[in-house]
Amino acid sequence: MTGIVDLLFRKRAARGPLAAVAAVLALAVGGGTVQAADPIRIGSILSVTGPAAFLGEDMKAGMEIAVDEINAAGGINGRKVEWIFYDAESQTQKALSATRRLLGQDKVDIIVGGGSMSGIALGMAPMAEQAGVPFISTEGAMGIVTPVAERQWTFKSTVDDDAVLDRVFDYFAKTGITKVALLADSSGFGQSAVEQMKLLAPKRKLEAVYESFNPSDTDMTAQLTRIRDSGAQAIICWTVTPAGVVFLKQAQQLGLGDRKLVHSYGFVSQRYMQLAGDAAKDLLLVSVKFPAGDQLPADDPTKPAITTLMEKFQKRYNRAPNQYVAQTYDAIQLARMALETGKGDKKKVRETLETLQGVHGAGGVFNFTPARHSGLTKDDIVMLNWKDGRFNLADYK
Repeated sequence: MTGIVDLLFRKRAARGPLAAVAAVLALAVGGGTVQAADPIRIGSILSVTGPAAFLGEDMKAGMEIAVDEINAAGGINGRKVEWIFYDAESQTQKALSATRRLLGQDKVDIIVGGGSMSGIALGMAPMAEQAGVPFISTEGAMGIVTPVAERQWTFKSTVDDDAVLDRVFDYFAKTGITKVALLADSSGFGQSAVEQMKLLAPKRKLEAVYESFNPSDTDMTAQLTRIRDSGAQAIICWTVTPAGVVFLKQAQQLGLGDRKLVHSYGFVSQRYMQLAGDAAKDLLLVSVKFPAGDQLPADDPTKPAITTLMEKFQKRYNRAPNQYVAQTYDAIQLARMALETGKGDKKKVRETLETLQGVHGAGGVFNFTPARHSGLTKDDIVMLNWKDGRFNLADYK
């Protein structure tokens, strides 16, 4: 201890006697440690470059707002949040390398954000499990958090694929659609939807056909021709990549305008709609309520949180947010709640996440349990369309 004091005194004395005395007093009061002033470390991995950048940019912005709010309010239990961010560049291996760094070098208290792509989050989850570090994914595939016995430390702030599909099937039931095609990409996100649809479609008495494509594909003529010839009344496209624009434009070219075209929640982005242009005019999208929050009924439980976050985002970035802002903002706030209760104990943080109930976020109302690590339900999902340069409610319940 004496040696440390001497070293500090010599270094600070060069700056003046008061600095030297302050250094020694600070060390004496702290008993040789600075634990009370140590920051809470939240690590995040998103993709702000590469194919998923359209999602990642707003996802990062949602986190920035949440972290700044927490620190402006005094941090977590009096400790500031140190936010450690890495860009996965839409590449799984880069994300996994960053995950190892967060766990091994940065010593984060929690990881929030799984690279903006389900395939990346699926690779990160086992690493967090092995390290015993809580992980809140902001990506969609159910496999990220199931089976829960193998995902004790992993949670997510998004809706589950089965709930999304069930919500779409509710709409099909109301509109008399009985035969549907699923055109899903080959990523973890897309194939998770295929798995769930094969389970759900028979239960909902829907005849289903399946086609797939790679996220980098620029031609889906063959798949869409087969779908057209199958007699499917509706086509659900499941991707988070720009290939979804190819689907819309080529469906239009092949005269599939008489079929109901639906995009999954992974495609609810203003930029994608702008790229699709006229091809998006009859499109339906399944989504959380956030993009059309101002059109929700006054008694909707999510509306106040949506309105507040939208105003904050527009003031800070001078543009309208997309739904990904909500899922990352909510994820940071869920982490805050768990970290406040856990008080530095990772196991207690995990246990707190499992018991968060009735949390009104911008993406929905979160209810976690030890048996269910996805907090949202079908009640948090609506159908949207794209008209007049914005997303609009097309089917509320």
